[in-house]
Amino acid sequence: MVRWAVFCCALVPLVLLAFGTSLGGAGGTALGLASVTAACRLLLRRAERGLRAEGAAGPGSRHRG
Repeated sequence: MVRWAVFCCALVPLVLLAFGTSLGGAGGTALGLASVTAACRLLLRRAERGLRAEGAAGPGSRHRG
């Protein structure tokens, strides 16, 4: 999934340049996409770690209140 995100982060600015967007605009778009991709990757890793920790604790060990 991350590979596709990296591919899109490279492809979108190239397409924007091909359609006449300025270099600064395409660069800003690339930075924006890269930052969103990094944030999503961080959140996915956190969620996976949380699921692993929850699974290791065993069923029913989580307090519901």
